[in-house]
This record gives sequence, C-alpha cells and structure tokens, in this order.
Amino acid sequence: MKLPLLFCLAIALFVPDFSGAAPANPHIVVILVDDMGYGDPGCYNPESKIATPNIDRLAAEGMRFTDAHAPGPLCHMSRYGLMTGRFPFRTDVAKWPRQPLIEENQTTIASLLKTAGYHTAMVGKWHCGFQEDGSYDHALSGGPADRGFDSFFGIRASTDIPPYFYIRDDRAVAPPTDHIKASHTEGWSPIQGAFWREGDIAPNLALKDVLPRFTEEAVSVIEHHDPQESPLMLYLAYPAPHTPWLPAPEFAGKSGAGLYGDFMMMVDAQIGRVLGALESRDMLENTLLVFTSDNGPTWYPEDVERLGHDSADGLRGMKADAWEAGHREPFVVRWPGVVKEGTVSDRTLSFTDLLATFADVTGTPLPDDAGPDSFSFLPVLKGETMDPRSPIVLKSGSGLMTIRSGDWKLIEGLGSGGFTKPSRIKPGPGDPEGQLYDLGSDLAESTNLFKTKPEVVARLRAEMKQIVDAGQSR
Repeated sequence: MKLPLLFCLAIALFVPDFSGAAPANPHIVVILVDDMGYGDPGCYNPESKIATPNIDRLAAEGMRFTDAHAPGPLCHMSRYGLMTGRFPFRTDVAKWPRQPLIEENQTTIASLLKTAGYHTAMVGKWHCGFQEDGSYDHALSGGPADRGFDSFFGIRASTDIPPYFYIRDDRAVAPPTDHIKASHTEGWSPIQGAFWREGDIAPNLALKDVLPRFTEEAVSVIEHHDPQESPLMLYLAYPAPHTPWLPAPEFAGKSGAGLYGDFMMMVDAQIGRVLGALESRDMLENTLLVFTSDNGPTWYPEDVERLGHDSADGLRGMKADAWEAGHREPFVVRWPGVVKEGTVSDRTLSFTDLLATFADVTGTPLPDDAGPDSFSFLPVLKGETMDPRSPIVLKSGSGLMTIRSGDWKLIEGLGSGGFTKPSRIKPGPGDPEGQLYDLGSDLAESTNLFKTKPEVVARLRAEMKQIVDAGQSR
C-alpha cells in the first residue's frame, strides 16, 4: 500500500535519528602565560594581592587542578613538552637559539589536531627554535608554520631576549635592523622589573605593545574563523608576566604586588578580551579551554617580605628550580557540558599529557612514536576515576634530574637546581647525596628524607632509569 507523501514526511519529522553520528569536536583553546606563580591567581590563593577575575571565572566554570606540572621549569623546556608530549630532558633544549627543538616529522598538538580537521593557529611566544643564521630577510624554517600550525603570528622567544621582531608564519614582519639598549629597574633584582637585554630590534616595535598586540591577533583569528567549516585550535602563548614588566597606565599601582602584580592584572584583562571574542562568536560554550603557565615565577623571599605577596603560595623555590615552585603550575580546564563547574582535581599531570588528551577528545589515533610521555586525562575531565599517573621525570635549569612518583619526589643532588641560591651544593662528609620529599605530608619540601628512606631512594632511582633508558614512559 502506498502512503500519502505528506504522511511520510510527517513520520520522518518525528522519527528519532539513530545514525550514531558523533557531535562536532569542540574548539580547543590553550592559553599559556609566562612565569606566573602558583599563588598569583585568586582561585589558587585567596591571599593573593593580584586581582585575576577572568582566570578566576575559568576556574569557577571549570576544573582546577592542584598537582599539574610543567615538563621543565624553564620556558623552552616547558613549551617543547607541551607541544610534543615528550619530556624535554630527552632532547638538547640548549640548541633553541639557532635550531628547532621539534623534529620535522614529530607529532605536535597542532599537527595531530590538523589531521582531525581543525584549523590550527598560534599567536605569541614560540621559544622552540627556528633554523637561524643571524639574518632575517628570508624564511625561518622549523617554527610553528612547519610544525602543524596553519598560521602563526608571534616572536621567537621572550621579550627580554633579542633580537626583537614579529614573525608572521615563517617570515619576519620587519627585520631587526634597529638597536635597543638594556633596561633595568631600580628596587628590583637585575632580572626583574622592566628588564630587557640590549640587542637588535625591528623599527617601530615597542616592547610595551607586544602583549596587547597578541590579544588583537588572537581576537582576529577568532573573528575570522568560520565555526561551521571546521573546529578551531588556537594556541595563545602570552610572553607575560615574564619580564619586562610593562603594565599599561590603567593598571599601574592597581595591585598590591608592585610592577609584577600590575602586569599580571593586565595579563588577566587580556584573557578577558579573548573570552569576550569567543562569546561574541557564540563559540565559548563549545570550547575546551586550557589555561596554565609555562613555569614558576621570578619572585624572591625578599619580595614576599617586602610586598606581602607570595607568588608561589608556600611552595619552595622559584623559576628554574627542581623544587615545586619551579614547575607546579595553576592549570584550569573549562569545557561546558563535559567538565562540571567549580570542581577541583588532585590528579597529577604533566603538560605532556595534552597531546594524548586531545587525541582522546577528538577520537584521533595517536601514532605509536608520538607523545612518548603523554597520558590522556579525559576521564578526569568527565568526572571519572583513573589509576595514578606514571612517574614524571624532569630536569631542572642547572641539570638536576628529578622524579615524581606518587607522593614521593627525588632530586638527584643538593641545592635548588635553578635560580634560587645556592643552585648546586657539593655534599660534605655525612651529607645526603640528594633530596627526597614526601609531598603528601610535606608540600613545602622542608624535610629531606634521603638518608632515612634508602629503600624509597633505590626504588625511585630504578624507576627513573627505566623511563630514561626506555625513551618513553607511555
């Protein structure tokens, strides 16, 4: 029997779709700030003297991690691990000023998401190296444009490391043909304040304009993206609040933490502008947004005493150190409909885990040779329980190898391993050879258990050797 056409159409309108088609992948935005302390955002430290309403909003609307770690306590180490899912001690990170740290065919979060159909864009500080010969009138290979990003606008390293010039895709917007003298700020250490090194700079480039310029570029990427055509992956790597601390006039004197706090307030305001752009395009509610910092702050005990602001919130040390303040970072994930608002996780994770997590989120197979130290934490984002993470191994700024396994942390040597003095200490007669801390009961790393727990030291050394020798931990 033939049914009337209108009756067939009516049935079709009310029959559920059981095709099983997966919803579109979310937009992915990673906002990485530079040299921010664990105790700077109010959502981590209620006693902070820096107002961070936009970061606090992300935490209130997402999940705040309390045990997240940079893969290394310095800028280039951290960024290499974040991009590749590989611990940075596995490569020669010191070659970044002249050579790319990331190999040509190495999988990155950008190249992985590109295969998943994403438009991939990066804005900001790269610091993973280009192929450089000292001249900037030709293509700079080995950078973001060659490592999975469809577009790039940014700088090669920090805004205190010359030469200073913008790069679009793989070419200098204007070569650094002018020269700028070094800058220091009275009342701060030689590497704080409005500090930058002498060197070459592009004509008409003002260092105070770099931070807002990157916000403008990020907003432009969002405004020109067609969400109906493809999901967006935006990696926004701000070069602040790393030195030079150059707050705009409207932020001067507004924090209780001096120039640094004022500049951090400006960073938070820039993040607010990016969130506003996503909202105006109706993209924010379908965005998986990750916010974190590349390493700890440049903040000394005398700064805490003078200003009453503890940038590390009680953690020991600072940037470059093997101690917790060097690499334990604020880490927030906002993903409406998946991540429950206002939640907190004590899951131990490393930035290297973003690669496997994004593969999991998008259902993209991770190649066998990709992300050797990357573990997906997607179940945690969904509110599910997971087994403890495999041990994390990192190298400090001065080369002290460190392993974190459960609550135990072993540092193979004495001293901070970084900027805190003394960086290295030669053991005397009867002294321990290294440092062992139980972070479960001693997060401040105040009691060295190296000599009283030899069996734990032996176990951690064996675990570290296995991870180092195997070339992977996944």
